Amino acid sequence: MNVSQLSAHRPSRQAGCPHLPHCPAAAAPDRHAAHIVASHPEQGWNLLCNGVVAFDDTGEILPNGICIAPHRPNARLQRAA
Repeated sequence: MNVSQLSAHRPSRQAGCPHLPHCPAAAAPDRHAAHIVASHPEQGWNLLCNGVVAFDDTGEILPNGICIAPHRPNARLQRAA
C-alpha cells in the first residue's frame, strides 16, 4: 500500500467528527472546544477530536506539526482580578 492509498483510508478530522455541532477545526481560535478522544492525564496531554494534542501546560501540537508554546495567562493579571 502506498502513501496515497493510506491517506485515502484515513478519515478527515473535521469530516469524521460525530459530534453535533461539529468540533472546531484545528486552525480555529476556539480549537480547545473540541471533544477529547484520548486522555492521558498521567502524561499530561489529551488528543482532541480535531487532531490537536493539548498539553496540561497549555502548549499544543497541531495536526500539521506546528507546535504552540504554552500560553497561560499572566499570574499577576489573575491576582488583580
